[in-house]
Amino acid sequence: MATKKKLNRRTRIKYRVRKKIRGSHEKPRLSVFRSNKAIYAQIINDLEGKTLVAASSSPKEVGEEKMNKTQTAKAVGKLVAEKAKEAGIESVVFDRNGYLYHGRIKSLAEGAREGGLKF
Repeated sequence: MATKKKLNRRTRIKYRVRKKIRGSHEKPRLSVFRSNKAIYAQIINDLEGKTLVAASSSPKEVGEEKMNKTQTAKAVGKLVAEKAKEAGIESVVFDRNGYLYHGRIKSLAEGAREGGLKF
């Protein structure tokens, strides 16, 4: 019951944030999804409804080395920034997807900034 309440709360926050944030061709949206084990990041053009770049914390993408969740999130941020640079994307709009901006979400954002994305 508590998990359903928490999920509904995050969904309400998510829609409230998404009312204000739109990804365009010039400035696509960097969306983050966090599960208990993994973290995913996508750069999306909302006008066309297409995912331009995606990265996740799967061992295939980030590597097999031992890291805690926060360090893994930072690595995913750097990876998505690297892929975005290859695709010609330099600035994005950050969508925290209803999560609080701390911990893994903040670490991913910092990693993306270190990788060269502007937001």
